[in-house]
Amino acid sequence: MTQLIDQFSAYADWRASTAETVTRLRNWLSRNEVGDAQSDLRLQYLLDRLRDDKLTVAFVAEFSRGKSELINAIFFADYGDRILPSSAGRTTMCPTELQWSKGAKPELRLLPIRSRERQAPVSELKRYPEEWQVVPLQALDASGLQEALARVGETTRVRQEEAERLGFIIDPKGEQGLKPGADGLIEVPSWRHAVIQFPHPLLEQGLVVLDTPGLNAIGAEPELTLSMLPSAHAVLFILAADTGVTQSDLAVWRDYVQGAGPRQRGRLVVLNKIDGLWDGLREEAQIEAEIDKQVSSVASTLDIDTSAVFPVSAQKGLVARINGDAELLQRSRISSLEQALTGELLPAKQDIVRDDTQAETSEVFAQTRGLLEARLASLREQLQELTDLRGKNQSVIEYMMRKIRTEKEDFEQGLQKYYAVRSVFSSLTNSLLSNIGMDALRDETRRTREAMMESTFTKGLRDAMEGFFQHLRNNLQRSTSEIAEITKMLDAMYKRFSVEHGLKLAPPETFSTLRYEKEIERLESAFNRQLNTTLTLVTTEKHTLTQKFFETVAVQARRTFELANRDIEQWLRAVMSPLETQVREYQIQLKRRLESVKRIHQATDTLEDRVDELRQSESGVLGMLEELEALRQELAQKLGVEDGEATETRRAA
Repeated sequence: MTQLIDQFSAYADWRASTAETVTRLRNWLSRNEVGDAQSDLRLQYLLDRLRDDKLTVAFVAEFSRGKSELINAIFFADYGDRILPSSAGRTTMCPTELQWSKGAKPELRLLPIRSRERQAPVSELKRYPEEWQVVPLQALDASGLQEALARVGETTRVRQEEAERLGFIIDPKGEQGLKPGADGLIEVPSWRHAVIQFPHPLLEQGLVVLDTPGLNAIGAEPELTLSMLPSAHAVLFILAADTGVTQSDLAVWRDYVQGAGPRQRGRLVVLNKIDGLWDGLREEAQIEAEIDKQVSSVASTLDIDTSAVFPVSAQKGLVARINGDAELLQRSRISSLEQALTGELLPAKQDIVRDDTQAETSEVFAQTRGLLEARLASLREQLQELTDLRGKNQSVIEYMMRKIRTEKEDFEQGLQKYYAVRSVFSSLTNSLLSNIGMDALRDETRRTREAMMESTFTKGLRDAMEGFFQHLRNNLQRSTSEIAEITKMLDAMYKRFSVEHGLKLAPPETFSTLRYEKEIERLESAFNRQLNTTLTLVTTEKHTLTQKFFETVAVQARRTFELANRDIEQWLRAVMSPLETQVREYQIQLKRRLESVKRIHQATDTLEDRVDELRQSESGVLGMLEELEALRQELAQKLGVEDGEATETRRAA
């Protein structure tokens, strides 16, 4: 595990170093009074993301595939014993998160299974501590942790109707759901979700381990498949070497890991329990050939490359690490899996963080540089004007005053057009937010719920649910058109002010709703696989189906639209910010030019003093441009991106 800790530590150090440079940029903007409220908010939001960054690794398997043992071998061997319960049969009965946050208390938090009757998702219930049972982890040694964590495997027996009400599928044969016992009762998990918090070295670096239950329990918690698994940065799908890919394994892979889309980065297949082939009767070459055959068979069945399948022995890897047996550790192949995990997970996550950081800061750098260059150009223009006034008579100075006043009047006329555009911008913004806003989503959610409850036949239920998705797509499409109209209008205004008044304005930043459209498509695909099937529609009671739809699909749709609203509102503020800042700067510089010429008109001996002031201001702005460029280059170096951006500062100088 030392190698894993080192790699995660290196990533955490890189993230902290990046955050430090972003903080210095934010402070520099504030200290030099060249930032604005919008830039400050963007950088603060970026810093929050850098500091709270988490990396989630999910382990998915049917029961008895050695999933918990694999987690023990990879993450917890240093404790000298198993930490997560690992024995024959089912040990993990509910989704379990292992994490740690600075300032947290070591504890096990358990959400009772009956919370499903509240029609609230786990993510919502995490906000209310009173809904959870809390078990303090007093002893952080192996035995203390084992005793506490064994509770994630607790079960309770309920009547069939209650099990169905809680979302479990019942199958008398036990093939497609939970099988009733001889007394007619159904054994279900006692807990809906578990969160384990304790200060483990990897968890302290921001790692979150998600341990999932088997197929029947997964299917009973759709939030797991609609949100938790898709958002995981890496998913390890565990199979057993002695069985290969069974029908239930294939169902888990297709419905919960692979989904409807192509293989994503960070999706690895683990072929566990290869030590079952070490029977002492076969040569090593025969064992290797058998393992290779199983790997090829698994890759073919799952339609993936053999390089994505990792044969291991979790049990032998754990024993080897506890006993310090290097030879057994090598034979277990755990290290190869760990290298692949960090090779897939950390670079992918670092790419995301790098791209986000570069996107946010590059716009702040560009906007600030544009402001400083506009200020520099104005200072140089004033210098030229005042230098030209040396030795001139009062009539020339009066002419200069009239010229500046004319520029001021022309600019004020341009401001009238600017204010008109602001008015249209405000109107388009209101229209955009009415289409994609939360009020519109709440209205559609209410209409869909009413339509489902009023439906008598399966077709009515299906039409209502499919209509919900169609409405969301239509709203996103209308929003895309309005965003394009806003961008086109602002682009014209940016060009007008750049040409007519010499403002240094790059084209307005564009915005795309594609990511939200893709998320709705993914959500609809999961809905079609899990709820919108003839079997589900026919066998599920209307009230239960409606509850499931709104506990899972509608909740995820709301999250997507909340994210879209936040991003669009931030874009709307940011897209006007450069123009507003430059207009304000231009007004200030015009006023200063006019005041300078007025003072010179009244007392000619102030001319040289004013020239000296402007030269000092020019040097100050050039120094700020150099400092800004140094910060930009430093951040580019920290991020590890190519610095292909031209150094406009030196050219301006």
